[in-house]
Amino acid sequence: MGVRGWLTALDAETGKIAWRAYHTGPDKDVLIGDGFKPFYESDRGKDLGVKSWPPGAWQTGGGTVWGWVTYDAETNTVFYGTANPGPWNPHQRPGDNKWTSGIFARDLDTGQARWFYQWSPHDVHDYDGVNENILLDVQWQGQPRKALIHPDRNGYVYLMDRTTGEVLYANPFAYITTTTGVDLKSGKLQYVPELEGEVGKVTRGICPASPGAKDWQPSAYSPRTGLLYIPHNNLCQDVEHQQTSYIAGTPYVGTEVKMYAGPGGNRGEFSAWDVAQGKKVWSKKEDLPAWSGAAVTAGDVVFYGTMEGWFKALDAKSGDELWKFKTGSGIIGQPTVYQGPDGKEYVAILSGVGGWAGAIVAGGLDKRDPTSALGFVNAMGDLPDKTARGGTLYVFALP
Repeated sequence: MGVRGWLTALDAETGKIAWRAYHTGPDKDVLIGDGFKPFYESDRGKDLGVKSWPPGAWQTGGGTVWGWVTYDAETNTVFYGTANPGPWNPHQRPGDNKWTSGIFARDLDTGQARWFYQWSPHDVHDYDGVNENILLDVQWQGQPRKALIHPDRNGYVYLMDRTTGEVLYANPFAYITTTTGVDLKSGKLQYVPELEGEVGKVTRGICPASPGAKDWQPSAYSPRTGLLYIPHNNLCQDVEHQQTSYIAGTPYVGTEVKMYAGPGGNRGEFSAWDVAQGKKVWSKKEDLPAWSGAAVTAGDVVFYGTMEGWFKALDAKSGDELWKFKTGSGIIGQPTVYQGPDGKEYVAILSGVGGWAGAIVAGGLDKRDPTSALGFVNAMGDLPDKTARGGTLYVFALP
């Protein structure tokens, strides 16, 4: 929509704005000062939130925050991701388009930036950078590191030093054609130029599709198993870029998309990722995108839902299915595990299909228009045959 993204902190007692940090524009607006120490050279310089854009384009450059915010009490630091630059058509905004599609570490009290890293510079494929950042302490090359782990829409799991912003590894967890990897020396994502597309020409075989290898659906980490449990997608797309203009209050896109299943024909997957080794150890293929969150317990059970409406429990170590229950609608919510006042343990899940992936059902869209819902309808034409609208909270007692 051509907005200009920001994160705002409010005084909890009065509601007054304590600070606001923009994600495009001059350093004073982005709250970048003397304490800003990014690890990579490409993030150092004066007013990069202006200079990395065509003249004036930063004013409608996007970079919103629609995902997760994480707080580290030990260092009083807030970590969060910024979303895609605008417009979607990348040819209208040459440059890295800072500070979009990346992660900020900020001082909670002042909002001043401590470091920044850009997952997808000059975000070509609308991958954003808003996915969750899970904080954990790891042994890395024989040394203890205060780290965070982040499975990004661009298809890579990033393990980072959360005190400095250094990328320790960036390894693929899904099928990728758009990039060839991340250069750990420069921190740069290595794009495949042929898949950046041309205005007025269809480019095919873009994987992962714009919802990413994993969209907003949150993963879960178990310190018992050392595994990160990732619900994710297996989608590719064809795109055609077009020139677009900014008109306030109207879509600012300039790209037409058609999504479809990736290799193997399954559109989703639920994977367990070994954090220390940086690799996938087991996975379960799903017919539809795995659009729900995950929750893992100290009893080594991991829960997630499917868009057909199945609520599943797997053995957190082996991935073996332990139990499943068919709910009344597709699941895109997040499992919540808690102890009730009776001392028993419960798991709750909201069943009710919707969101980008479920728009064809929730919005009653016509599957004959493959570009509907920004191209997601093309990949989900059979969803109305598999589930229906709904909205029910299910609660189960754990044995």
